[in-house]
Amino acid sequence: MTLSIKSIQPFTAITKLTREPLCQRRCIVSMKTAQPRSKRERLVIDSEVCQTSRLGKRWKEYHGSKNWEGLLDPLDDGLRDEIMRYGSFIEAAYKCFDSGSPSTSYSNRHVMDSDEGGYRVTKDLHATSSIPMPSWIGVGERSSWIGYVAVCEDQNEITRLGRRDIVISLRGTGTCFEWLENMRATLTRCPFGNIKFPNGQHGTPMVESGVLSLYTSSTSACQSLQQMVKDEILKIVERYGDEPLSVTITGHSLGASLAILAAYDIKNTIKHALHLSVISFGGPRVGNQSFRHNLEQQGTKILRIVNSDDLITRVPGFFVEDNDDVAKEQKPRVENFPRWIHKCVNDKRRVYANIGHELRLSSRASLKMNSIDVATCHDLKTYLHLVNGFVSSSCPFKASARMMLNKASTVPPT
Repeated sequence: MTLSIKSIQPFTAITKLTREPLCQRRCIVSMKTAQPRSKRERLVIDSEVCQTSRLGKRWKEYHGSKNWEGLLDPLDDGLRDEIMRYGSFIEAAYKCFDSGSPSTSYSNRHVMDSDEGGYRVTKDLHATSSIPMPSWIGVGERSSWIGYVAVCEDQNEITRLGRRDIVISLRGTGTCFEWLENMRATLTRCPFGNIKFPNGQHGTPMVESGVLSLYTSSTSACQSLQQMVKDEILKIVERYGDEPLSVTITGHSLGASLAILAAYDIKNTIKHALHLSVISFGGPRVGNQSFRHNLEQQGTKILRIVNSDDLITRVPGFFVEDNDDVAKEQKPRVENFPRWIHKCVNDKRRVYANIGHELRLSSRASLKMNSIDVATCHDLKTYLHLVNGFVSSSCPFKASARMMLNKASTVPPT
């Protein structure tokens, strides 16, 4: 069984975004043909085989073993393929949620028909809000389908990837309760997985209240997202524990925040030697600097795909700790800010930190984007379009570069 993916999300970009070729060395000849091949055809096929084998050898680099050093600027083609591949898992999550009745069998129909194929959905995931609300208000159920766990079971795909991959895919905000939880932007103490540093050097790890609520809350009829994720990963690890394993958590928007929290929890709970990484798209801030130090100490690898024109990636929080210099000071430097910001910073409940390594993109770099409104810039389809076209900070978008060159070549001489 396999999965065809069409992107259906809460926000839809105004312009139709099409994927550019990921690499000019794509295999253009069928591998099953029995006809004699030209020298050029053999070279193209050899190049594709080389790239496939390179993924199996370099997958740990693509998932942060060297903190993506030398891979982000310019963007490595192999890493680009991996980012796009995990983006398709989130597209499948949106498609399943949009169906109105998501289930494991429905998820499988959309995940297993993807171009990558080889994955089987083993668990549907639900998130529960802790906000009490009278039933007569009619805002829906407190628990809602948020994503799934899938395992690579195709031996050819396992060989290509270099390991058996476990994917946790999480969608963005889609229900009234989730929007209400997003409004709970103050930080609260993270109740699990905290590392004790000597002399309390890095303070207390804190995370956004609303995200923590959606991750840990449960009802009599529905387990918490935290329990579902940990139980399923433990079950898969027990089954395939003698193989090379990786857990890749991917999410968009709210799903990106939940992905970081789940990675933090799993890394402390499951002691098996598996490689755990997060690839997130358009995620808001989720924790303070102490939380970031704990993530770094435990070795969790996080790659954040950020659109500079996406306002969601700049919230919540009035003041952000971006480096260790802030931690060395008694108080953050906010002398020139209004008094109400001083008050928010001093109680530490709104002081967030950027977490993980960042691939920064911009909607303005693409000549195909005819709108940079908030919804379009935050759309997952926009993110995948930008990843697919990004070259480097000096040449931000390959399609734009080609269009400018073509335009220059048509200008008549003066």
